[in-house]
Amino acid sequence: MGGYISSQSVKKIIEINPHMLGTMAGGAADCQFWHRNLGIKGPGLYYVDSEGGRLKGNRFSVGSGSPYAYGVLDSGYRYDMSIEEAAELARRSIYHATFRDGASGGTASVYYVGPDGWKKLSGDDVGELHYKYYPVGPAVVEQEMAEISIA
Repeated sequence: MGGYISSQSVKKIIEINPHMLGTMAGGAADCQFWHRNLGIKGPGLYYVDSEGGRLKGNRFSVGSGSPYAYGVLDSGYRYDMSIEEAAELARRSIYHATFRDGASGGTASVYYVGPDGWKKLSGDDVGELHYKYYPVGPAVVEQEMAEISIA
């Protein structure tokens, strides 16, 4: 059947309450069920799969573009990053996922979750991010011309 994008405008970050966000990839109905029924105490970042498996961590990527996003996240992540540095890394990783994966696209939404709750930092169209992160310009190719004799 191939890749299918039901909507590039679907909201993939769900604002559950002032202190909790959820993200989704894949089956929207399954994801929305988990977000409606998920309870958490204290700060933390968890990956919850469709079978109910839960993994605590400090960075995650979900969806078909994840392998591309992880390449950027793993090479650029530092424990001591500022909020601005982390947001820039997040935008760059989302851009690369959407650029390389035909089933990804839309908006790169970046949120910060801290002691006082969450705050949306940006919501960039990935088409616009292309001009920021992908080098565009004429390539200079130098080549010697060979003489060909016509006999």
